[in-house]
Amino acid sequence: MSLKNQLGQKIQTLRKKRRLTQEKFAELIGIDPKNVSKIENGNNYPSSETLTSIAKALGVEIYELFVFRHELSYVEMKKEIEDALVDEKTVLYLYQMLKIM
Repeated sequence: MSLKNQLGQKIQTLRKKRRLTQEKFAELIGIDPKNVSKIENGNNYPSSETLTSIAKALGVEIYELFVFRHELSYVEMKKEIEDALVDEKTVLYLYQMLKIM
């Protein structure tokens, strides 16, 4: 799946979670509803200005629009990490991974 398609699907998923129609969403971000459809269908990339407006309207940081593999919230991710830290081997492994980054 292309980046345009993944981004479009992510935007659509977040928009629907917030119960926004394409028309209302388009109004919030200042573009034509037809362009929202094109972005969500993976036919167009949003401009940087539109991307900023999209993130703001959806209540996320821009980078979150490009996180495709995890549908967990960051609170849920943090909880999973904290739960994993009870095992010494996991702590050592994560520490080593962080040093590499």
